[in-house]
Amino acid sequence: MAEIAYDDFLAVDIRAGTVIRAEPYPEARKPAIKLWVDFGGDLGVKKSSAQITVHYDPETLVGRQVMAVVNFPPRQIGKFLSEILVLGVSDASGAIVLLSPDHPVPNGGRMH
Repeated sequence: MAEIAYDDFLAVDIRAGTVIRAEPYPEARKPAIKLWVDFGGDLGVKKSSAQITVHYDPETLVGRQVMAVVNFPPRQIGKFLSEILVLGVSDASGAIVLLSPDHPVPNGGRMH
């Protein structure tokens, strides 16, 4: 993969937020969960469709802090408008494991 400049990294706005609502998204082409994530302050609550059904159920996600890119343009996922990209890493079988702070942080905190 090509190297990038530090300014390129700074252009990606990655913030911490807390999941305040989560619902199954059975209409999605690939199994997904609809998330509402509170980033506090000016960002407020943003929505995302996330393919995280292998390791997570909607009930277990509420109250969990996640990391997300908040400055991508919104993307239509079926009938749902996804406003952020919740970040994760593939496990050994390819299922997504969410990235999250290992200690509580303020909603809207920017990744450094």
